[in-house]
This record gives sequence, structure tokens and C-alpha cells, in this order.
Amino acid sequence: MGDTIEKVSIIVSKGSLEGIYPALIMANGARAEGIEANLFFTFFGLDAVSKRYHEHIKLATVGNPGLHLATLIGGLPGMPSLMTRYLERKMDKLDIPPIPEFIEMIADTGAGLYGCKASCDLFDLTKDDLVPQVQDIITVGDFYQLAAGGQIIYT
Repeated sequence: MGDTIEKVSIIVSKGSLEGIYPALIMANGARAEGIEANLFFTFFGLDAVSKRYHEHIKLATVGNPGLHLATLIGGLPGMPSLMTRYLERKMDKLDIPPIPEFIEMIADTGAGLYGCKASCDLFDLTKDDLVPQVQDIITVGDFYQLAAGGQIIYT
């Protein structure tokens, strides 16, 4: 087998359930294996750690080929909420926590959570706008320094 992974840095750039959960699951799995994990929330991925939005993340139903829905059906009023509730019920049966609880759980394991400075500036967000588990708002250069010597994963 190859070298042992000791550190992963995960970039979260999408603000939908299917964009956020893979990163949280991967970070949680890394921490469970004793692997250092850092999450870098950028662009709409900031919704996962935004006090305003983190409890209201929806499944993207338009243009999501994984749903196998016609775009017209995915765009019907109420469809994102309906599909989101359906998926949340299925995840609840599998004991997959809601995003706010998952964020807290991952932070409690020692994972680093960081907001992207450029994206925060773009959306006029400060650290006060983010959940308390976010350690800092950092630049891309700072993120690369954190990621040095590890694997970078983009979700």
C-alpha cells in the first residue's frame, strides 16, 4: 500500500446539501482515523458555517443529474424543499446529523474550520456572521500553509 495519509484539507465551495455533506463526512472520517483535517469554506460553501443560512441548506434540484429529475420538474415551486425534507429523513434514519450539529461535532474532534477571506469580503461577512466553530477567516495563502504536506480535496 501507499504512504499513510496524515493530513487532509478540504475545500467546501458549494452551498447545497450535496455540496456540503461530502466534505463533512470526509472530515469526520479523517478525524475518526486520527488524520488531521481542515475545512476551508469558500464562495457558497460559506453557507454551511453562516449563522444566517446553516440551518436552511437545501438540496439543489435544478441541473442536478444525480437526482434523475427533469429540469422542469426540479424547478417546480416547492420541489427543493420537498426533496430536501425527503433526503433529511433518509439521513436521519442513518444517524447522519443535520449540518449545524455535524459542524459542531467535527470541530469538537479538533478539525480546523476556516472561512475564505476573499469570499467573506465578497459577501460582506465577518467572523461574527459565522458559527463559533470557525476558527478564523484566512487567505488562500494561509490555507495552503495549513494544507502543506497533506492531501487537498475539493468538494
